[in-house]
Amino acid sequence: MQSVNRAPRADDRVGGWLLLLCILLLVWQPISVGVAASRSLGSITLAGGSFALFLLVKIVAAGVGIAAGLSLLGRRPTAVALAKASLVLSAAIDLFDYLQPFFPSRRAPGETPLFVIVSITYYGGWLLYLARSKRVRALTS
Repeated sequence: MQSVNRAPRADDRVGGWLLLLCILLLVWQPISVGVAASRSLGSITLAGGSFALFLLVKIVAAGVGIAAGLSLLGRRPTAVALAKASLVLSAAIDLFDYLQPFFPSRRAPGETPLFVIVSITYYGGWLLYLARSKRVRALTS
């Protein structure tokens, strides 16, 4: 059983694919949400409150991703569960964004299925990694 107050050892460092996931959660996701939100701010007056709520949900999901990344780096006991929740939430938001009919999109006709496939592959791959990785199992034990 892992002691909560013990100092991290050198072999406790997060590395490999898990480190890449942390970087994506801590850096890439907030930047991409920030860029998307800044591009969409002018549309709030046209699209209304539901669009503003959708942007807020995307920002909250990025915040959950940041919490998950920090938890993974800090080797917290609930880090993997939080990371999985973050990935599922982000996937649901992306799929809603791609498949909803009432907000305008910048995708060309016929591109939506490709975006859906890439999104499902991306999030599904990370969820599969979290479920099967020996490094992740070592993190939680």
